[in-house]
Amino acid sequence: MERDELGAWLRLTLTPGLGNESARRLLSAFGLPAAIFEQAPAALQQLLKPAQAQALQREPDGLATLLDSTWTWLQEAPRQRALVPLGDARYPVSLLDIEDPPLLLYLTGRLDLALAPGHSLAIVGSRNPTPQGVLNARHFAQALGQAGLTIVSGLALGVDGAAHEGALAAAARAPDRLATVAVVGTGLDRVYPKSHHALAHRISEHGWMVSEYPLGTPPLAANFPRRNRLIAGLSNATLVVEAALQSGSLITARLAAEQGKDVFAIPGSIHATQSRGCHALIRQGAKLVESAQDVLEEWPGSATSVAPVAVDTGEDANPLLQAMGLDPVSLDALLERTGMDISALQAGLMALELAGQVARLPGGLLQRLVRA
Repeated sequence: MERDELGAWLRLTLTPGLGNESARRLLSAFGLPAAIFEQAPAALQQLLKPAQAQALQREPDGLATLLDSTWTWLQEAPRQRALVPLGDARYPVSLLDIEDPPLLLYLTGRLDLALAPGHSLAIVGSRNPTPQGVLNARHFAQALGQAGLTIVSGLALGVDGAAHEGALAAAARAPDRLATVAVVGTGLDRVYPKSHHALAHRISEHGWMVSEYPLGTPPLAANFPRRNRLIAGLSNATLVVEAALQSGSLITARLAAEQGKDVFAIPGSIHATQSRGCHALIRQGAKLVESAQDVLEEWPGSATSVAPVAVDTGEDANPLLQAMGLDPVSLDALLERTGMDISALQAGLMALELAGQVARLPGGLLQRLVRA
C-alpha cells in the first residue's frame, strides 16, 4: 500500500459520524477511498445523511499525525507488519460473514503464514480464573495446537493468556504453522495488559497480533467487547474454559453461535462462580467437553483427529488428594475427612503445593489441580 492510499483509508476510518456500514456503502458505490473523496457533495448525499456527507469534505483532526506514525510503523518491519483493508486478498474471508466487518485490519507477526480454513479454534474465559481453569486453558490449547488447530484468543489476563501459552508450547513441533492469533482492543503499538508484553512478542514470532484500532488507541473499555466479534469470526468454533454469568466470554460464545459455529464449554464445580457461565452455555446447547479429544470428535467437518487425551481422574491419587475431591475445600473440612492432625495435614498440603498438585484459593480454600 502506497502512502497516499494509506492516507485515504485512514481518513475514511477517522471521519466522525461515519460508521463501518456507511463506509462500506460508499466503497461499494465508488471503489477505493481516494475515489470517495473526489465525489461531489450531491453524489455523497445520495448514500449518506447530510452531516456525514459534510464530514467527508473535511480532513479529520489528527490525520496527518496518524498517517506519519502508521507509515513509519509499517516501514520499520515491512515483512512483519501490514495494514489490510476490506477487499484486499489478504483479508480473512471468514470476517466477511460477520456483522460489521472492519474496514482495516492491523496485523503484526508471521505474515508469511496463513490462517488455514477449518483449522482455528477460539479459547476464551475468565480474567480471574481458578488455578484449575488456567491449567485447563493451557493444556487444551497445547493438545489442540498439536492436533493442527490455530488457537485464537484475546491476550487478556487469565484464560486468554494461558491459551496463548499452550498454543505456543505446541508451536515447537510445527514452526511453520500459524500457532495462535491474538485479537486485541488497543492499537498494535501498545500491549494491554502490560504484563503480557513478553507474551505478545512471542505470539508475533509464531502467530499474529490483530487489531481494528488505529495506532495509539489506548485500552478503552468499550473496545474489548467489540473485538469479541473478531475472535468469533476468525474461528471455526469457540471453547469457553471458565466464565462468570456476566463474562465477556459469553459475548464471544453468543456471537459464534449466531454465526452458526459450534460452542464448547468445560463444566466446573457447582460452587465456583467462574463455572456458572459455562453451565449456562451448556443448558443453552453448548457442547460439554472434558478433554481435547471431545472437541476434536465434534470438530466441524471432522477436520482433524488425534489419539485421545488422557485425563487424570484421581483413581491412583494419594489419600489426601482423594479426600480433597475436585471442588474447593476448606482446611477444616479436610481435617474432618482425613482424621489427620493439623501439622501432618499442613505438611502434606505443602508438599502437594510444591508439586503443583494443589493450589490455594481466596477465602482460605484449597483445590486439587487436575491436568488434562
